[in-house]
Amino acid sequence: MKIHMLGHDEVKQLLPISECIPLMAEALISFAKGKSKQPVRTIFRPPEALGLMGLMPSFRSEPRPVFGLKAVCVFPGNPAKGKDAHQGAVLLFSAETGELLAIENASAITAIRTAAVSAVATDLLARKDAGVLAIIGAGIQGRAHLEAIRQVRKLTGVRVADKIMERAEYFEEGTRSRYSFPVAAMKTIESAVREADMVITVTNSSEPVIRREWIAEGTYINAVGACTPAAREIDSRTVAASKLFVDNKESILQESGDYLLALKEGAIGPDHIQGEIGELLIGTKPGRTTDQEIILFKSLGLAVEDLAAAEYAYRKARETDGGTQVEF
Repeated sequence: MKIHMLGHDEVKQLLPISECIPLMAEALISFAKGKSKQPVRTIFRPPEALGLMGLMPSFRSEPRPVFGLKAVCVFPGNPAKGKDAHQGAVLLFSAETGELLAIENASAITAIRTAAVSAVATDLLARKDAGVLAIIGAGIQGRAHLEAIRQVRKLTGVRVADKIMERAEYFEEGTRSRYSFPVAAMKTIESAVREADMVITVTNSSEPVIRREWIAEGTYINAVGACTPAAREIDSRTVAASKLFVDNKESILQESGDYLLALKEGAIGPDHIQGEIGELLIGTKPGRTTDQEIILFKSLGLAVEDLAAAEYAYRKARETDGGTQVEF
């Protein structure tokens, strides 16, 4: 039996963000309709370890039945070493025989599909005239999100901030010539966020990087970075002032510090979650109703998204003789 091996660069070539955005919309619709299934991910975090391991199994019944498993390590210290914080692999298995079909680079899949999901949510929830984007976190996810958000909104300016100013400056230098709109490194998060139409947080911070007094009415916020019950990027006052949408309510109730800590502090009640993005896509829940609403989308990342992205890359690799086939 032969399996497909897809490395980082091969995944990026086979799964461009422009193609991944509609793919993620389809994956979220499938999840909302019960055609794709997943448990809440298992997190293994030994107290003496520098990072954690997450295990994310999933299954999709249509259009082609397939099993998937993402095994990923998250090491917050990696960006300082020039490495992605996410390291691991996505495995695809035949739903007919259980045989392993493919092993794909999880770092590339995670960066692309996360930004693509943010673009789906932004298109649904940001004001139609939103043009100024603030990106908090100048790493791999920040770059992926810039490329994704520009696909769904006509950007007029991008502001980037990071706890390390040099990273924000490097981000500006690396993107300045690629886009027609200005990209500017900001000295503070506050200066990046004030009067921005859209805010993306992609940090490894465990404490809030966003304050309510910085957020204008009508702002759309996409919180991506914090993914454990004790970590958050958004302060409780901002969460309370926002209409909150999520990718998966079950995961949010167990994993999201942005939600759980605001709930613990009494800033919000248990009914604060307005709906899942998949529910908006199939029309069972309403989204933005006025241009004055502050809207927050909390993204934790779903195994069904990894499955859809990996299966798409695998199919393209088979059609184009991409990747490497290995006897297994």
